[in-house]
Amino acid sequence: MQLVQKNVLLGVSGGIAAYKTPDLVRKLTAKGANVRVVLTNSATHFVSALSLQAVSGNKVSIHLLDEDAENGMGHIELARWADYFLVAPATANTVAKLALGLADDLLTTLALATTAPVFIAPAMNQQMWASAATTHNMNTLALRGAHVLGPAAGEQACGDIGYGRMLEAHELADAIGEFADANRAVEALFKDKHIMITAGPTREEIDPVRYISNHSSGKMGFAIAAVAQQLGAKVTLIAGPVSLPTPPNVIRKDINSAQDMLNAVHETIATQDIFIACAAVADYKVNKISAQKLKKQSQNITLTLSQNPDILSSVAFLEKPPFTVGFAAETQHVESYARAKLEKKKLNMIAANDVSNSTLGFNSDRNALIVLTSSSTQHLAPNNKSLLAMELMKLVHKEYSRS
Repeated sequence: MQLVQKNVLLGVSGGIAAYKTPDLVRKLTAKGANVRVVLTNSATHFVSALSLQAVSGNKVSIHLLDEDAENGMGHIELARWADYFLVAPATANTVAKLALGLADDLLTTLALATTAPVFIAPAMNQQMWASAATTHNMNTLALRGAHVLGPAAGEQACGDIGYGRMLEAHELADAIGEFADANRAVEALFKDKHIMITAGPTREEIDPVRYISNHSSGKMGFAIAAVAQQLGAKVTLIAGPVSLPTPPNVIRKDINSAQDMLNAVHETIATQDIFIACAAVADYKVNKISAQKLKKQSQNITLTLSQNPDILSSVAFLEKPPFTVGFAAETQHVESYARAKLEKKKLNMIAANDVSNSTLGFNSDRNALIVLTSSSTQHLAPNNKSLLAMELMKLVHKEYSRS
């Protein structure tokens, strides 16, 4: 079905990639979509409203205060009209405004006013894409549920080579079409189900200023929480120390240590239908935490460690456990190690990822997973974590329905 009778609102901001948008409109309408276009003032320097009106068959909107709109509330009308809102190209400036929740033009106001799924197609210089500010802003948007499409790598208008090119028109249209098809199949998959998710690292104190931890950013777990809520679940998120915003309508409990996480999990685990252990829990803790900062006395120091409680096993071995999904972050023999963990801990499912790859997994916006059950193996290709979370949750639903 793709986009037949679906309303796609296209927001175009002021980047050179705006020249691709007439073709993008054609690709969307070819899939059956009704398309309306919104331009920022700067976008009009790169593409004309007339050309976009010609290919879409609809009036192009530019100004926030439109006297021709009924009751002067054109932005509310457009926001309600849209089934999908695509911002392409999304410049670094527009991404920053969306992340901050600014509403100083029609495009950014629509982003706040719509309840439709939002898709962001970044387009900017490779160094701007790699900047800490843009990374933070993109993470914020993804965790709010925005779907990030791209960018691609290649030669840029400025002559640089790297990530920052907007995806091609057919790739963007295909992505939204595939989302529409998938969404029809998965809407409210987990309606009224209770899902608990752990995310992020834990910290095991050494003294008041030092601790043992790991590189987990929490991004994968937070993405899963956001998707689970979108699919109708009542979500509880047990989060280690991370600086990530809470996904909308998710109950969040912040913890520090593995023992803290164990306690938080078992407070309400009896009411959960599904438990997804995405957190990177420290395997060991310091036996004796120093009350004062340890002073440097010699070149070597010995810390005596003991094992932390195994949170995943403590849930899986309950008399009446929820459907239990583990995660395995490995640097070698990924699939075989994950399968051994699946069997040893009597899990329903496990998702394994290779964290030796610096472009995936820890601290990255992308990941790839091998999802194992006792009778199946599924490979989920590298993707943005929010889109990967959707693929994973569809597999969880499939297995949960069988259990």
